[in-house]
Amino acid sequence: MESDRDETGNAALKNEPMLAWRSPWAWATLGVSTLLVAAADLLTKWLAFQNVAGAPVALDRHAVLAAAPDRLGLLIPQHEAVMVLPRVLELQLVLNPGAVFGVGAGKRWFFIAFTLLAMGVGVWVFARWTHARSRWAHVALGLVLGGGLGNLYDRVQLACVRDFLHPLPDVHLPFGLSWLNGSTEVWPWVSNVADATLLIGIGILIVGLWRSGNGEKEAGE
Repeated sequence: MESDRDETGNAALKNEPMLAWRSPWAWATLGVSTLLVAAADLLTKWLAFQNVAGAPVALDRHAVLAAAPDRLGLLIPQHEAVMVLPRVLELQLVLNPGAVFGVGAGKRWFFIAFTLLAMGVGVWVFARWTHARSRWAHVALGLVLGGGLGNLYDRVQLACVRDFLHPLPDVHLPFGLSWLNGSTEVWPWVSNVADATLLIGIGILIVGLWRSGNGEKEAGE
């Protein structure tokens, strides 16, 4: 009987999916997606700040640090937003001293530390909570890590985050509603590729968790 239990236990262990940290392919998926997202974010920021204002905008880290958070806009020349597609997307240069949506302006070191911690947690989640074949989860984590890495570069190198994407320009909230800042636009914030990939990656992970939870519930029934 003892030998039967051992054989059954070994068989069960063999059928368990391999954790991601043991798989070189899983690490490759995470690494490549992270680097591609970070590269895309930094490249699009550079292109935007070279072209959107009509002339290249070079940022000086010391000037950014010396400026008050609400005066950073003075470091960018006045320019008209470039309309990519009416009521869908326009490009406008903005310097963000805070986090996503401009939250926490002036707390750069807090966000640097928070980003490093969040990226460490993301790697831990990849290694311990995902399996070798959880490709969508690895890509989603790469979107999150790559976005965090892109904005981390800006905070360390430039002391602020470069934003330029304004979705849904001139599309207003219904019934006269407005945000706390008084804006009536559906999406009044200017962001970047890193912010977009962060939100997309988190969304994929949430959907994945929801689907796996439903799958386990159905299996239990």
